[in-house]
Amino acid sequence: MNIITLWFSPKGRASRSDLWLRTYLAFAGISIIVGIIDGLIERELFSSIVGFLAIWVFLAVQIKRCHDRNRSGWFILLYLVPLVNLWPLTEICFLKGTTGPNRFGEDPVADPP
Repeated sequence: MNIITLWFSPKGRASRSDLWLRTYLAFAGISIIVGIIDGLIERELFSSIVGFLAIWVFLAVQIKRCHDRNRSGWFILLYLVPLVNLWPLTEICFLKGTTGPNRFGEDPVADPP
């Protein structure tokens, strides 16, 4: 899956490495660069735009991780419930996805045929 599809479409499935390496780690690097740019131009407009973009990207990838666990994207709403939010956090961030295809698509870590 290319990075544009991963970050901007909530359809399909994403692996844990897509979540951790291609999203969280990438945005950590982007945040450092944005902080440097904002320091140079002395405005926070650039970081605000990137922040709003990051919200969409994180939602899209989290929904894909729900799909990888064979859950609806609505499962991420449990993040809003105190203490219960540990359940989706654990499932989405740390547990392996469904092996083989499921109702949301092919296994993102399966070997191609």
